[in-house]
Amino acid sequence: MARRRQLRDRRDAERSGETILGLQLQDHQTGLAGRFLFDLGKIDRGPLPMNRLKVGSPVVLSDADDAGDQGIPGVVSRRNQNVIQVATEKWPDARVFRLDLSPDETTRRRQLAAMARARMATGRPRQMRDLLLDKRPIRTGKSSGVKFLTSLNLPQQRAVEFALSAPDVAILHGPPGTGKTTTLAEVVYQAVQRGERVLACAPSNTAVDNLLERLVDMLPDVLRVGHPARVFESLRGHTLDELVDADPSSDVIRDMRRELGELMRSASRSVRGRDARKRRGLLYATAGDLRSQIRALERRVIRGIVDSASVICTTTTIDDDLLGDQMFDLVVIDEACQCTEAGVWQAVLRAERLVMAGDHCQLPPTVLSDQAAAEGFRDSMMHRLVLREGESVYRRLTVQYRMHHAIMEFSSREFYEGTLIADASVATHRLCDLPEVQATPLTETPLLFVDTAGSGMQEELEPDGDSKFNRGEAKVIVQLAEELIDAGVSRDQIAVIAPYAAQVRWLRNRRELRDVEIDTVDGFQGREKEVVLITLTRSNDRGEIGFLGDTRRTNVALTRARRKLIVIGDSATLGGNEFYGRMLDEFETRNAYHSVFEYGVV
Repeated sequence: MARRRQLRDRRDAERSGETILGLQLQDHQTGLAGRFLFDLGKIDRGPLPMNRLKVGSPVVLSDADDAGDQGIPGVVSRRNQNVIQVATEKWPDARVFRLDLSPDETTRRRQLAAMARARMATGRPRQMRDLLLDKRPIRTGKSSGVKFLTSLNLPQQRAVEFALSAPDVAILHGPPGTGKTTTLAEVVYQAVQRGERVLACAPSNTAVDNLLERLVDMLPDVLRVGHPARVFESLRGHTLDELVDADPSSDVIRDMRRELGELMRSASRSVRGRDARKRRGLLYATAGDLRSQIRALERRVIRGIVDSASVICTTTTIDDDLLGDQMFDLVVIDEACQCTEAGVWQAVLRAERLVMAGDHCQLPPTVLSDQAAAEGFRDSMMHRLVLREGESVYRRLTVQYRMHHAIMEFSSREFYEGTLIADASVATHRLCDLPEVQATPLTETPLLFVDTAGSGMQEELEPDGDSKFNRGEAKVIVQLAEELIDAGVSRDQIAVIAPYAAQVRWLRNRRELRDVEIDTVDGFQGREKEVVLITLTRSNDRGEIGFLGDTRRTNVALTRARRKLIVIGDSATLGGNEFYGRMLDEFETRNAYHSVFEYGVV
């Protein structure tokens, strides 16, 4: 009975895309800090099935032939269509492997511990707690002249000066394409130049590495803390593991480890004679002393690297054992609107001053529990502070360097009080201005809405799931993508965004869209492409739009395109919503509104 239950659980997991069975070891090597790197692929060497495993995902690697195998933990360090590479601390033993997405309890435990410390805090941590919980007023500072390292526009300069002068808390509001991370990196640089020590955080490893990429060109002593497999490969030279490995003392440690191995082997050998037990005890005692020396030397090396870093970069799930009780002159949190309230307290409690950067008009924190969402977990601390304090606590960046002005205008009015300005370098750029791209009706204009109303292109529910897809809209996407490619637009300049994972899976299986990036809105946050096609997917007789009703998500999708934005949707389903009604009016006003019947797909 228990084994049947295990097999049933496995089958359910496979349906949800959380498990891949039948993987064979293709290659392996010793990775960073003695970790093993395993390249796992299908037995038939073909493409892997659809899955939600990405670089940095915690996983469990186990024996596929043994349902009772507890497996060993690992982290996805690299992946493509055919192979997933997993980093583990020990060698797994199996013929064929099973790979499971693993819940990571570390984050939850650290957040609970941080909130417990916040309740009992004293000194500056208590002051910061009370400021953020509206128990004492947030003070404002007086800006002073700054000699900027990077070429910033006027709103960016004012934001940097504001952040540097704030005695308590400052917020940088960065709408799409306005250079938020570049501006935040300048804040960090200026703080270090003033002799301050900085903790730079973000909720995801990708966001941390995006900030790190900018900082390593500006500052010499930047340290990246975290599992190396979760760090961009090009940045791993700045990780604690590699810096420890490169330290001269590490050669001594390696020699000591070899000596320790010899001692343990000698002690384990069978020895005859009356003094055998005494000799074995002496060897074990010597090995114990040597092990203690190794640990002390390792701790000394690590502490030296950590203490000498002017900037430490980490996710908001901070390793408290590594940083101890260290405070920082400045703590910055990038993408702060994607952090739950619980997710920022580890960083906040280490701050003399706090700077948050993000955009509360884009994606909120990812919260899967409806109960947690109802209790306010989808409202970030940054969003709450903006609503509570108003412009006294934030500065908005207003010049954007991504979108054609026509692509920008709707979101600017809907979310940013019409304050966004398209820089001259992007304000009128079009697809047909790119080298090798022909001038056609599709490439000469920046906007297109294809209305599927009346075509019978209805949404469907994915079998064995609750995600939705739309075959008809997918066909329109394929046709338009092929027209763009025929006109000379390269596949890596095109992205397709869908709000539903089932639509993404459907499109990724289309051979015509090979090498075209296809993802959900959440997966494309912070990204951009020359041309973006959006399939809104929802089409029904009830006017139901589901979580399209969270217009912040749609704002993200609409602001990923640089030169061409194409949206496919059903006006009959969407038009009952005021936001989408205004969006449809925008396309019509700009003469970019067309029916699907004009494209011969129906």
